[in-house]
Amino acid sequence: MRGHIRLLILLALLGACERQDLDRQRITPPESTVLEEMRSETNLAFEQLCEQFILGLWKLFPSWAISEGYYEVARNLQVPDQNYRKYLLVFAQIYKRKFSALNENQLSINSRSNLALIKNFLDRLQWQYTSFKSYQWDPSLYNVSHAFALILNSNYAPVEKRLHAFSTRMSSVPEYYKAAAKAIHRPARPQLELAIQQNTGALSLFGEQLVKTVKKSHMPADAKAIFLHRLQDSRAAIQGYIDFLKNLKMKITKSGNFRDFRIGETLYEEKFQFDINIGITAVELYQLAITEKQRTHKKMTELTDKLWPKYFPEDPPPSNHLIRIGHLLEKLSLHHPSKENFKRAIEEQIPELAEFVVKKNLLSLDKEKPLIVRTTPPYMQGFSVASIDAPGPYDKGANTFYNVMPIENYSDERADSLLREYNDYTLQILNIHEAIPGHYTQLVYANQSPSIIRNILGNTAMIEGWAVYAERMMLDAGYGDFSPELWLMYYKWSLRTITNTILDYELQVKGIDQAQAMKIMVREAFQQQAEAEGKWRRATLSQVQLTSYFAGFTDILALRKEIKQKLGRNFNLEAFHEDFLSFGNAPVPVIRELMLAKIKGDGRD
Repeated sequence: MRGHIRLLILLALLGACERQDLDRQRITPPESTVLEEMRSETNLAFEQLCEQFILGLWKLFPSWAISEGYYEVARNLQVPDQNYRKYLLVFAQIYKRKFSALNENQLSINSRSNLALIKNFLDRLQWQYTSFKSYQWDPSLYNVSHAFALILNSNYAPVEKRLHAFSTRMSSVPEYYKAAAKAIHRPARPQLELAIQQNTGALSLFGEQLVKTVKKSHMPADAKAIFLHRLQDSRAAIQGYIDFLKNLKMKITKSGNFRDFRIGETLYEEKFQFDINIGITAVELYQLAITEKQRTHKKMTELTDKLWPKYFPEDPPPSNHLIRIGHLLEKLSLHHPSKENFKRAIEEQIPELAEFVVKKNLLSLDKEKPLIVRTTPPYMQGFSVASIDAPGPYDKGANTFYNVMPIENYSDERADSLLREYNDYTLQILNIHEAIPGHYTQLVYANQSPSIIRNILGNTAMIEGWAVYAERMMLDAGYGDFSPELWLMYYKWSLRTITNTILDYELQVKGIDQAQAMKIMVREAFQQQAEAEGKWRRATLSQVQLTSYFAGFTDILALRKEIKQKLGRNFNLEAFHEDFLSFGNAPVPVIRELMLAKIKGDGRD
């Protein structure tokens, strides 16, 4: 009996000890569980802070918000005065502090990539308003038309609701342009001339067609009257800004005191790091471009020597290889659309490109996302021959436009020069670049990415780099049946990408003049006079952006090679493309990190 009692007591004690051990486990969980909970809490805090950050961003930049399809702020137009610029800096400081308070080591790899983009954006915002100060010398920054056009032409709401938002927004237009004129101090000449051109184009948006739309609408009579009054004030404000700029141009032309549009080495390197973000310096990319230019000339020489007897059977080839290449390119360039049919030729090629991409299993294409080819609106003209105007992540169902400059309005001489540049061969490459599977396709994929941050804080080098990569990828896949003529023209087109980097750096940092720039483009890159003149103008209007094509292309090719080596026989080109594009508009180094983590099985959120 006593032994039995002892046994019961021992079992009770053991049970009590076991319960205490269980209680201790409840009170003091394993370290891995604690770390996982901390990570979860940190990632949740990061996501909540991102939401606050984005909402704050759209209040500060309503025009940008509208371009992303976020129409909740459609009524708002920020006046770009001194108080606004101060608040931008406060915003940057506050959110830098808030994001820095998070433990970055506890964030998932996707969150860390988003955090890197946010930090870069906030640093760039501060730099832009404290060091770069383009708001003082670039009058083309001030143009209200694009967001107004989106409100008017995007079917996000009934027309009366959109016109009401348009009307409310117009009430701030006079103050907007007053602040713009006050901010301008010693502008650069190219930017001043672009501002005059594009704001003159903006007047067409606020013209008679809009008056007819308002009068036909079902807005109440008093709302129509207010709208038309604000419309008159807005037109007067835009015209007043144009007049201000014209008078300023006349005054500075007499004194010769324009600001130099060249930004110099220090600002250029700083802007390059913010905008391009590929892990090397601007001068290193410039040196890579010089080397690639020599390689491309060698490939073009080989193709020219092969094709010369076919096109010049009676003529001995010139001894100078650049002259030899130039002669053959001129011969091939004679095959081009008429200036009246240029836009139609672009439209007809789009379905052919889509068919090839699907047939070769290069990418899946969304047939529900139509591409509309249109004439570039007047307020967007003066920068490039062709461009894509795509909806943002908040309005994924909106139309995507392929803008084409109205060259049918050019003189015959100017149009002929441009058409020789965009001949039957290069027009195909242009459409690959801009449409399928270039910009248009990439932006459709970007809108499917779950990360708003990676979309709205998109990286130019990734976006332009993909379009350039698409050109090469299509030809490698057999587009054009490996025609040596098409490949020769492709290399000429590729030289444009390479030359963009060389031209931009030598113009902005080394200070070359127009004659030197034209030599680089016409003699060494075989560009037509009209194209080279247009590129010169573009190079004087922007900084660093022209390097994004070669920078992104180089990085994407290197990434594909790396992924192919890691996967070996399991590498699939279509899967690589779709995986790459699934990460939105992030810089290529960020996408690289995400893709490698996915391969390792560590790509969880």
